[in-house]
Amino acid sequence: MAMRRREFLALAGLAASAVAVAGCGAAGGGSSPEGSLRAAFGQPVTDLDPYNAGTAVDEASLIVKRLVFDTLVRRDGERLVPGLATSWKREGDTTWAFELRPGVRFHDGGALTARDVVACLKRTQAVKSAQSSLWAAVKSARADGDHRVVFETDGPMATLPVNLTLLFIVPERLVADPAQKRRPVGSGPFRVTGFTPSAGVELARFDGYWNGPPALPGVSMPYIAETSGAITALRNGDIDLLWPVPPDQLPEARGTGVDVRTVPSWTYYLAWFNCKRAPFTDPRVRRAMWHALDLEEIVGKLYGAGAERMRAPIPSTVFGFAEQPPYAHDPGAARRALREAGLGGGFTTSMMWFDATGPLARELAQSMISAWAEVGVRVRPQSVEKAQWLARLNSLDWDIELQTNTVTTGDAAFTLGRLYTSKADRMGYRNAELDRVLAAAGQEADAARREELYARACEIIWADAVGVFPAALTTAYGVRRDLTGFVPAASNQPDLAAVGRGRTP
Repeated sequence: MAMRRREFLALAGLAASAVAVAGCGAAGGGSSPEGSLRAAFGQPVTDLDPYNAGTAVDEASLIVKRLVFDTLVRRDGERLVPGLATSWKREGDTTWAFELRPGVRFHDGGALTARDVVACLKRTQAVKSAQSSLWAAVKSARADGDHRVVFETDGPMATLPVNLTLLFIVPERLVADPAQKRRPVGSGPFRVTGFTPSAGVELARFDGYWNGPPALPGVSMPYIAETSGAITALRNGDIDLLWPVPPDQLPEARGTGVDVRTVPSWTYYLAWFNCKRAPFTDPRVRRAMWHALDLEEIVGKLYGAGAERMRAPIPSTVFGFAEQPPYAHDPGAARRALREAGLGGGFTTSMMWFDATGPLARELAQSMISAWAEVGVRVRPQSVEKAQWLARLNSLDWDIELQTNTVTTGDAAFTLGRLYTSKADRMGYRNAELDRVLAAAGQEADAARREELYARACEIIWADAVGVFPAALTTAYGVRRDLTGFVPAASNQPDLAAVGRGRTP
């Protein structure tokens, strides 16, 4: 009897996962200690340098960076809580002072001081990346002794504390060291012992961590490209934790010794149009592309309870969300808009993505491409490797690009304020009114007024159809039952330092 495709993929994936779980530490020149947590995320880690331009907000890299490096401020649910900074306050409209925790040591034994923080900010500002707009309003930072940092901003900047959840601190002498790409030094709960790009990361517990050592001796994070193989590895006990589990494979993930835990996430799918390239310079064409899609049906069939149709350019779980009127599925309206734009015969374009960007990425892309074909828009699919996707994304070398995006800080400033300004130029879109609204939101200290401003920003981005926003995802984690202390994270970046082991129920 012929082997069915799903069975074949499961067997092939299992073989691949066995190689990855057993071998990634050796390939990277080191391994995690025996008894380490074995955790597999659905995207590969390509670089560990906290200031690398291409991976500044890359989700897979951020997961590891939060284990290896510290930040001044942390996010705990809806609250900002102390990290390396024990307290902070605004001293006038343009000055923020942060008091640093004394006695913090880096992995190499050096003491962490305010001078390290200043050097890290300067390095972050010097490297043009997807984070750059977050720091544009910071004029300077200075060390006021060893344990106090004072930031000066160009006008009021209410978002500085939340932005600092992304400023990873390393020793001043290492901010530009190429070795940070592979074996970085931080002050976080784990230190890197092995790393092979796109294959796996090996971490060992840092016993000198200021907040107490992690529960387990280390973390091993193999990248397992085939989800079915990763699920088999989870069920067999070869890995302890897997996320995100695609909605269509949840039944396979559940089983003896495994629980599935879900959380409404800050992660969503977007399909941006390159607004610098014809015909997407015309908002009528962009709106036509949206009207051609029956997103209610596409999202419902593909994801079921694993996602909801987007109602704004950010998920409903994020601060600053404001619901917008949906684009109706109306192929007739799409064809009329194309005729009005001089494209009555349709046109040919392309869409770029990488399969590991999120659950059912290829299926989502194919569903959208099929719907566009029905209104005369022929879209060439371009499924590429992640490294190539990152390079093309950052150079605007694409027509349409599909990806998941995570509002890492849980605040609209991270996504709307970072991605949609004319200066950021992330998708070739420029709107002077939106620039003014986002600038005002970034300066506003009153939360209610900030919500009003971000509501206006949501309205502008949605009405101009800068992209299609199909689905906000629910993240499913496959968890071995002997793990303790694991808490699903809406950011997709769980605190693995808190995870321990108990007895299997």
